[in-house]
Amino acid sequence: MKIKPVITDKIVTRHTSYQVDFDLTQNITFIVGDSGVGKSAVFSFLQELSAEDKRIKCFNYLDQNKGYKNSLKKAKEKLFVIDNADILLDDSLRQYIAGDMNNQYIIIGRNPSSLLLQQDEIFELANEKNGGRVLFRLKKAL
Repeated sequence: MKIKPVITDKIVTRHTSYQVDFDLTQNITFIVGDSGVGKSAVFSFLQELSAEDKRIKCFNYLDQNKGYKNSLKKAKEKLFVIDNADILLDDSLRQYIAGDMNNQYIIIGRNPSSLLLQQDEIFELANEKNGGRVLFRLKKAL
């Protein structure tokens, strides 16, 4: 379901020799990809950014038993970054996220079902080396 971003249309952050530069065109950005392409690394870079930017909240498999569901449902004007979505998001939570007009999501996983997404709302990571730095961007998934 296409909804324009409600928090931000761009995320940029650096970590040592890595840079994340995401253009966010929808309220839900779902990132898929094989193991080893940098998804969890990007999550950790965004988690570092969340220490500075209080609009960003990050969850992964370590939060499985820590009440993250209530945090998602009570929040307003947050950008949630969720890694390991296949573990954390059951169908009812996915349906909640699909209709949430108050928050924005970057979801990393393998299964985008129940989020009411169209194919052009699902992305992969593209990375390029530039002068000793690795730049991560989003590209449409095939």
